[in-house]
Parts: sequence; C-alpha cells; structure tokens
Amino acid sequence: MNQELSNYQKMISGQEYNYLDAELMELRKQQQVLNRQANLSFDYQHDENLLPHKSPDANIVLPFYISYGLHIHLGSRVYINSNVTLQDNAPIHIGEHTMVGPNAQFYTANHPLEAEKRCQGYEVAKAITIGKRVWIGGGAIILPGITVGDEAVIGAGSVVTKDVQAKTLVAGNPARIIKAL
Repeated sequence: MNQELSNYQKMISGQEYNYLDAELMELRKQQQVLNRQANLSFDYQHDENLLPHKSPDANIVLPFYISYGLHIHLGSRVYINSNVTLQDNAPIHIGEHTMVGPNAQFYTANHPLEAEKRCQGYEVAKAITIGKRVWIGGGAIILPGITVGDEAVIGAGSVVTKDVQAKTLVAGNPARIIKAL
C-alpha cells in the first residue's frame, strides 16, 4: 500500500511540495520563534531544538537567520559570521573548518517559473553541500542544489549557480573559476 508523503517529507527529499501546508507553516513559525530568541540573546548558547545538528565547537556570530534550523549540519570548527541566512528547506551540510563571511546567503528552495503554480505555494528544495576547509566570502549567495568541494574559496559577493570543484577560487556573478589553488 502506497502512503502519500507529507509536504514535509517531500520538502526534505527534494520533491515538489506546498510551502503553504499547515504543518509546514506551524513548524516554520515554531522555529522562527527560537531563531528570534537566539538573536535577541547577548550570548547565544546552543539550542538543540533550533540547531540539532550543530557541532559543539561550531561558532555562530549573531544575528543569523534560518528557515527551520532542523536541516542545518555544521561540522567541527565551522565559523558562521554575522547576518548569515541559512534557508534550510532542504539539508545544508557545512564541513569542518569552513568559514562563512558576513551576509552570506544559502538558498535551498526554488520556485516554479509558472506564476500560477508559484502563487499556489509550490516549490522544490535542493540540498546544499559545502566541503571541508572552505572559505565563503561575505555577501556570497549559494543557490539550491550546489556542492562546493573541499578547500575551495568563493569570493565575496559571488553568486554560485554551479557546483564548485575542490581547491579552486571562484568569483563573480555568476561565479566562475578564477584559478586552481
């Protein structure tokens, strides 16, 4: 017997889902309350309900912004600078010793080009995977489904529209290879 997947299950598995679903809206609201509380604190102490997959020695500078927080995986010694947005409708994995500059943005959700479907609340979320020892410059934007290889560097203000190979420097809009490292 085939049981229909919930919109939540569809969302985290990369299938089309409806973000206006009541269960998703309630979960998002609950997580946004926790995110706001964290950002209002003077000394953010890790809240397992907000970021259950954060390594104990990963460091986040306030403020930071999430969609759910539940799908963010931060490896050992990850450093997230201020005003970073981690829009985690799908999983976001950030490998150990990675540094993320201020105002960087990670977007997992993508909306249909067809206006009618978009207005009905449909979208698809694709996971983002960042390797180990990566440096993401301030203001960089990482789009849905992107994988960044180990020890890559993404220049400040870059818009990453394609996967980034390990040990390369990319920059620009759209980001393109500047040189091998």
